[in-house]
Amino acid sequence: MIYKNKLIELRENKELKQYEIADILNIYKGLYNQYETEYAIIPTKHLNTLCNYFDVSFDYIFEFSNKLRYLNSNKEINSIKAGTRLKEFRKENRLTQTKLANFLNTVQPVIANYEKGKYLISTPFLYTICKKYNVSADYLLGKIDNPKYLK
Repeated sequence: MIYKNKLIELRENKELKQYEIADILNIYKGLYNQYETEYAIIPTKHLNTLCNYFDVSFDYIFEFSNKLRYLNSNKEINSIKAGTRLKEFRKENRLTQTKLANFLNTVQPVIANYEKGKYLISTPFLYTICKKYNVSADYLLGKIDNPKYLK
């Protein structure tokens, strides 16, 4: 994935240290360091906290767009709405839950749980879907209504 460059850039532009970002996320500095180096994958909920803190979009952090933010973006992610969006996207692209699971190298029940809103889609799965299908991560997460697809 490609989010470490933006995380570093955003943190350094605000002249913040890693421990200060760790405090914002209520995690240990060492764990944040692992997120920033992509040694560990940052959870979607933590990435959302940072998007809100730095006032940027997921699409910007993932380097899908040069646009920093979207107007009328929701701060919170609603897992039910995100699940509904994922299901709509999947059906629009004529993918079964099993086909999407195979593409993501996971199992069908994981996709079913995401679509039910039981769990929030994981960062690597979100990134992979958005990159392959050119769909906005912010849209899939229900943070925005437009644009749905990126150019």
